[in-house]
Amino acid sequence: MFVIRKPTDVKSSEITSVAVYRDRRRFLREAVAAATAGVAASLLPAVGEAGQKLLNVQRWPYSTDEKPTPIASVTGYNNFYEFGTDKSDPVRYAQNFRTFPWTMIVEGEVKKPAAYHIEDLLKHHPLQERIYRLRCVEAWSMVVPWVGFPLRDLLQRVAPNSRAKYVEFTTLYDPGQMPGQRPGLLGSGLDWPYVEGLRLDEAMHPLTLLAVGLYGEVLPNQNGAPIRLVVPWKYGFKSIKSIVKIRLVEKQPLTTWMKASPREYGFYSNVNPNVDHPRWSQASERRIGEDALFSPKRKTLMFNGYADQVASLYGGMDLKKYF
Repeated sequence: MFVIRKPTDVKSSEITSVAVYRDRRRFLREAVAAATAGVAASLLPAVGEAGQKLLNVQRWPYSTDEKPTPIASVTGYNNFYEFGTDKSDPVRYAQNFRTFPWTMIVEGEVKKPAAYHIEDLLKHHPLQERIYRLRCVEAWSMVVPWVGFPLRDLLQRVAPNSRAKYVEFTTLYDPGQMPGQRPGLLGSGLDWPYVEGLRLDEAMHPLTLLAVGLYGEVLPNQNGAPIRLVVPWKYGFKSIKSIVKIRLVEKQPLTTWMKASPREYGFYSNVNPNVDHPRWSQASERRIGEDALFSPKRKTLMFNGYADQVASLYGGMDLKKYF
């Protein structure tokens, strides 16, 4: 049972502004100086070190009241194909992944393009813990206390222009660190780098989160450090990890999974129990951490249980055609 109240109740005045840097060299000098001076230490005591506590995190009042999945399951059972296709590959191969320093570029159809150093970005945003239910297309789900800030907060700062209709996200491409991007046993055959996308109104919805942590701690490498997307009414593969670029565009992006298998993975990827995946039913799911041999499955809820908040985004659309 979900107790998330209307996200429109979140006041825009509660969102703290973020500085926008135009000159890359000046930005890098100032970001390094700020980090050296410990300006961001109040939020991020150990950049890139999973297990370190994130300080001054506020609990979001609209979170689900469902019991969170055990942290060992969330950090040990992952889809992160850059590190391999098996669910245990990310925790095995991502431990030495370097997440600092990290720069994320925001560009495209915006009036104020910017390059953000991750530490500088965080010191300008109050972090919230949001307990979201995340469902994977393979019929399993988790309830995760993510820590982050609304994506719309960042997008408002770069000021989308009138041509911006979609948001395209790109993850890091670094085969030297990410063995799943290399040809071979761990490779998935996907076209790298990983690309994902949202419609602009989806990206601006207050439920859409840029996450930098979970369970009050720095985001582990295998879960998408240092910054990832969380869209709780969509399937888990829509939550791109280790983001290095956000680009606002006029035309719908061709995402990685659409390119790989358009029959199975549509652009919208909304949780819809009435539309089966071509290879399995999506009407029920099994909760990770409750997956004993005879544990009952749960009924899959439309929009993953967030219909009251997001159904209006898709009014008049044929959700079997736009899947």
